[in-house]
Amino acid sequence: MAPFNARPTSSFRLVFFVFSILSVGLHAIDPPLTVDYYASTCPAALEIVRKEMECAVMSNPRNAALILRLHFHDCFVQDSEKGCDGSVLLDDVYGLQGEKTASINFHALKGFKIIDGIKNKIESECPGTVSCADILTLAARDAVVLVGGPFWEVPLGRNDSKTAGYALVGANLPGSDDGLLSIISKFLFQGLSVTDVVALSGAHTIGMARCVNYRARIYGDFETTAQLDPSAGSYVSNLRSTCPAAGGGEDNESPMDYVTPNLFDNTFYHILLNGEGLLDSDQELYSSVFGVETKKLVQLYAENPVAFFEQFSKSMVKMGNITNPDTYVDGEVRKNCRFVNT
Repeated sequence: MAPFNARPTSSFRLVFFVFSILSVGLHAIDPPLTVDYYASTCPAALEIVRKEMECAVMSNPRNAALILRLHFHDCFVQDSEKGCDGSVLLDDVYGLQGEKTASINFHALKGFKIIDGIKNKIESECPGTVSCADILTLAARDAVVLVGGPFWEVPLGRNDSKTAGYALVGANLPGSDDGLLSIISKFLFQGLSVTDVVALSGAHTIGMARCVNYRARIYGDFETTAQLDPSAGSYVSNLRSTCPAAGGGEDNESPMDYVTPNLFDNTFYHILLNGEGLLDSDQELYSSVFGVETKKLVQLYAENPVAFFEQFSKSMVKMGNITNPDTYVDGEVRKNCRFVNT
């Protein structure tokens, strides 16, 4: 990581300008999605998703974060044949390697049984009508609402992919130790802006992270970025007690928003202002020398929760509209979200 007093170079500014230009052209074709897509074919679909998500979140508020993460990981595995297409839900079978077992997903993704339950209810009501990709997108919206976050209209009409992108998972998804430039480039590749980077990162207000993903941070520059916060010492000590430097405890988890971990709010950004972001990739939004624009946005969303909610809603719709044009020709509505139809 570059020292905090470093200055952006002219070469960086040129690279960033090129990224910005490229991002305008990526995924520019609007998908054929509409908010009333199932109004006549399955009018009960949205209500079924909502009720099932209510049960899931009431039983365990953490389920909201699990479903939101599933949706993000589905949409971000993207090349000319991928997008928000339900590919993340596919199990490994002969001739198809799913995305679930990729290293960045294997321990991170849960909540598949929740989607299975929703799908079963909808299939009973409207067989062969509502795609798994649409179910996951709706469930992610309802998950946010149920823990205090904003509501937004979800454009619908996605088809399910018949393939998965195992090989793309590591390259496409931002990692916990990624620097800011890497994170921004991965978002730009999806047609998402720097504003989307900061707004969508706010989803971590209800997320948990595994020790293996924040070990480098708490034994690295945590105390440097959090030096003005008097409570930081006890916080990092608690983290280190369950995540030893020498290894072990890899699966021990801590909330990325330790103040209100089960409430969707803007506290995550206050934590970044304090220099206490649990992941390097999160704290980079505020502390990186390259984060001139991201730092301003972190400050804005910390000061103005309405601005955060409004932009998060817009960014979620934008991300959800990353679709695979091929699925409108060769896609399907799966009967079971774990397997392609036979």
